[in-house]
Amino acid sequence: MKAYTHPSLSDVPLALVMQALSDPCRIAIVRALLSAPAGELACNAVPLKISKATRSHHFTVLREAGLAFTRTDGTKCMTSIRRPEFEDRFPGLLDLILQADKPASAGRRKAAALS
Repeated sequence: MKAYTHPSLSDVPLALVMQALSDPCRIAIVRALLSAPAGELACNAVPLKISKATRSHHFTVLREAGLAFTRTDGTKCMTSIRRPEFEDRFPGLLDLILQADKPASAGRRKAAALS
């Protein structure tokens, strides 16, 4: 089975992370991984309508940006988000990813309309 390499987060610039998060499929992957009950998923367990090669590419981009950690488990590749390390390096960013695109509360919408 393939051995995966993971960058030290101290070597990962914010621009690389933001570039990795610029794709809706990768955001969906990150959200699925953050919401996974076991904290990790096999790459084929993330519900996306994309080819296997494209899926593999997206997981590689997330791994190279320091967001994802992949380990082998028999014939499966299990991936998780490096949340504790990532929160130390980029505090609050993962929570923003989880909250993005959710409807604003009525109070925020009203305040925005008054501005």
